[in-house]
Amino acid sequence: MEIIKDWVDRNLKGDPVIWFIVFALSILSILVVYSATGTLAYKMQEGNTEHYLIKHSFLVILSLTAMWFAHKLDYRYFSKISRLALWISVPLLFFTYKFGDNINEASRWLTIPYIGQTFQPSDLAKLALIANLAAMLSKRQQNIDDFKESFVPILLWCGVICGLIALTNYSTAVLLFATCMLLMFIGRVPVRYLVMLTLVGALAGSLALTFGQRGGTVVNRIKSFVEQKEVPFQAKQAYIAIATGGVAGKGPGKSDQRNFLPHPYSDFIFAIILEEYGLIGGVVVLFLYLALLYRGMRAVSKSEKAYGGLLSAGLSFALVLQAMVNMGVSVGLGPITGLPLPLVSMGGTSLLFTGLAIGIILSVSRAEKEDNHGGGKAMRNVPKAVAA
Repeated sequence: MEIIKDWVDRNLKGDPVIWFIVFALSILSILVVYSATGTLAYKMQEGNTEHYLIKHSFLVILSLTAMWFAHKLDYRYFSKISRLALWISVPLLFFTYKFGDNINEASRWLTIPYIGQTFQPSDLAKLALIANLAAMLSKRQQNIDDFKESFVPILLWCGVICGLIALTNYSTAVLLFATCMLLMFIGRVPVRYLVMLTLVGALAGSLALTFGQRGGTVVNRIKSFVEQKEVPFQAKQAYIAIATGGVAGKGPGKSDQRNFLPHPYSDFIFAIILEEYGLIGGVVVLFLYLALLYRGMRAVSKSEKAYGGLLSAGLSFALVLQAMVNMGVSVGLGPITGLPLPLVSMGGTSLLFTGLAIGIILSVSRAEKEDNHGGGKAMRNVPKAVAA
């Protein structure tokens, strides 16, 4: 045990609670994805169920590796990298909108040559925008009230990135916009500017619904949820899975609705969790995400630098907000969105970018521990409103 503890202390820096949450959700992901891909493997791989198990396990390990490398870096490097990533994201998002792989009437993916792996530029854009927004806010704390110097650059980047994403993936754009609003609120942006940004966002959202690829689908899903005249097929199957799971669940690998529920390994994986692990398992998963949010948001008050606190809070909120939306859709609390469950759903490069995001959060907590080792919690460089 001492050998293991020494290895963990040397190699897994940062918040130990976050490491535990990540490992717990990663193990759950492999188990549930293996169970949920049975029907898909039978159709696409001639019954070779291990195909998706091996592929997904490799991607989970790759995600954890990316997380480990990211948490070893000084989080301040991501301030410079994020600006470059933003400039790369803009043409990538536009190119994907025009020439990307069209699946379900939406061009959200690019296929990486030679390896055949799909890639969503929106994943890169989300990470880059949050990191760069945190940097802009931390650098402008002394003149945050200046509309031209402080708010206009923020407004432009948020508008361009969220607008381009909304053309193909409306729900992702809305969640990213909400995350940006939260970051600006924590970063002491005046309320009048936030109201102005909300109005601009509403206008941009309306334009995206009009000219975007799936505007009609978005409107129909919202109308269907509000009117409740007819429950969509996906929702029906999810409700059956939840109802038959009961309190304790059917047991790992014993799901029946995986054979009927569309995308049980991604969009509706939480329904499979509730079916196999019951209400108890669902509550545990919910608690893990809330704990991740708490541990990530506490950096706002614990981190010595404003940038570290804002970066950790923004990334944590983005991940957990997406998780809440995914779980809410599965249990009927919101319209169908098609968002995966972070760290759990089967995915490609989305798992990799999730790992990078959590690695950055761990990097912030690692720096916090090193700065405060053997001394008091220095807060002199953090604006009072941010540290509160």
